[in-house]
Amino acid sequence: MKQSLAPLIPHPSSLIPKKMLAAHSRIQPYIHRTPVLTCQTLDKMAGASLFFKCENFQKMGAFKMRGAANAILQLTEEERQRGVATHSSGNFAQAMALSAQMLGIPAYIVMPSNSPEVKKAAVRGYGGEIIECEPNLAAREETLAKVVERTGAAFIHPFNDDNVIMGQGTAALELLQDVENLDIIISPVGGGGLLAGTALAAHHFSPKTKVWAGEPAGANDAWQSKQAGKIIPQNNPQTIADGLRTSLGDKTWPIIRDHVERVVLVEEDEIIACSGCSWSA
Repeated sequence: MKQSLAPLIPHPSSLIPKKMLAAHSRIQPYIHRTPVLTCQTLDKMAGASLFFKCENFQKMGAFKMRGAANAILQLTEEERQRGVATHSSGNFAQAMALSAQMLGIPAYIVMPSNSPEVKKAAVRGYGGEIIECEPNLAAREETLAKVVERTGAAFIHPFNDDNVIMGQGTAALELLQDVENLDIIISPVGGGGLLAGTALAAHHFSPKTKVWAGEPAGANDAWQSKQAGKIIPQNNPQTIADGLRTSLGDKTWPIIRDHVERVVLVEEDEIIACSGCSWSA
């Protein structure tokens, strides 16, 4: 049974719950409501009841669809006609391209030259125009600036954007609706869009639920930032988890600083081992 969310809002004067609920309503025609699955084998291993919000079943295969759709849908009609632009190594690139295709507008995607070919193919398949750049942040930003100047497209940041954060938070919002009285929600962290959205959803709709982050030990800027109390930029990340190689942003960091209890580091051999696991239900 789904719980009633309204009584769980601790600060009725805050606009954040209203914005997240509005985002959830806004993106409904463009996303899947993904299932929450369980696994007895993993429950026994963990000594706890685990609930998996399966965003791998989301359109284009990731939660990024939520944030991309929410951000694009809040552009004016004039802005939409000029198209949208972003930089991304893969998943947000696909989400932007698909969201734009569904709305019939152009999408210009700056991607590092070393982005996985399968992700480039997906972006092209969704109708996005790929502009390649050198695989570093400075090249991404420089190339993007030229694209925006040439096209007039609206830039949507892949994670450091309020509308993207609200959209990503709707995954946790659904989880809290489907599973009552969660003790902890664990989210991966790269740039922090999903983690920040998850933290806001828990804080405003289920304040007793703690939020933790999982981060590769070889790309541990969030862990370092939590220890230092300030943003520590990502420095030469070394991890197979290519979507988690980026740094926190000035919009995601304060939310993570204030509402995420801890960051758990995961070693590369653990990531590789689990990527090949198959579990019985």
